[in-house]
Amino acid sequence: MVTGPDSGSVLFTVTEHYANGNKKFTGQSSRVDGRVFEGKCTSYYPTGKEKEIANYKNDKIVGDMYNYYPNGKLYTYKQYPADKAAPKTIFNFNFTLITCNDSTGKPFVVDGNGYYIGYNDDFTAIEEEGNIKAGLRNGGWKGGYGSKSYKITFTESYDKGKLLQGLSNDAKGKNYKYTERGTMPYFDGGDESFGRFLRDNIKYPKKARENNVTGTVFLSFVVEKGGSLTAFEVLRNPGDGLASEALRVLKQSPLWMPGTMYGRPVRVQYTVPINFSLVE
Repeated sequence: MVTGPDSGSVLFTVTEHYANGNKKFTGQSSRVDGRVFEGKCTSYYPTGKEKEIANYKNDKIVGDMYNYYPNGKLYTYKQYPADKAAPKTIFNFNFTLITCNDSTGKPFVVDGNGYYIGYNDDFTAIEEEGNIKAGLRNGGWKGGYGSKSYKITFTESYDKGKLLQGLSNDAKGKNYKYTERGTMPYFDGGDESFGRFLRDNIKYPKKARENNVTGTVFLSFVVEKGGSLTAFEVLRNPGDGLASEALRVLKQSPLWMPGTMYGRPVRVQYTVPINFSLVE
């Protein structure tokens, strides 16, 4: 649920609840659809205990981030820099790990040094583990994720937080080499080429032009493993046919370069803003 802004604020209040009535999420967003977080955001377990506390700026985590076990004990404490752009990757390792504990409070990582154990979301399985030095991944790492039908196991080598190489294996025994654990999909040629494709194909709707309607259309879609676009959804529509025109053009897009995880192509949901302006 999105409400507000409160008096004297430009931010909307975002709240979510579990079916039992307990809070699931509280935070603030600069957009009415609740998709651009700002300031302190907190997520909760169904029991009401805190699950994660993080600070956001323009939807990017900055500063301190705390994660907790279901019993309320501190799991990890990370610090995210405020002066770096969020990387275009599925995995954001742009942080310094200060603390990692087990569920009883016994430390794994102290003051940025030790051995990290990363769990799945409900702490029922270990997904990754490896050495931490000066807050960064270092040396050999290993892990695995997924169900039996698409189980991935991997080994990786790091130097001062930089991934040197990785090798993953799927359930069928196929191997994948990679130097980035996860990558986002992209239009062939990058953002500049995508912008050129839009400019060359979009025709300003007649009604919107007559009514001087401008604004930004936000579209969500899925980039499939083969690079095709599916599952289109309009997130914001200024009106008078702008969203329909943006959809028409986007559906004509050539194949994208798919996103990857552990070297494997994967389906990724993606959101793009398409700006419509009238310039005399």
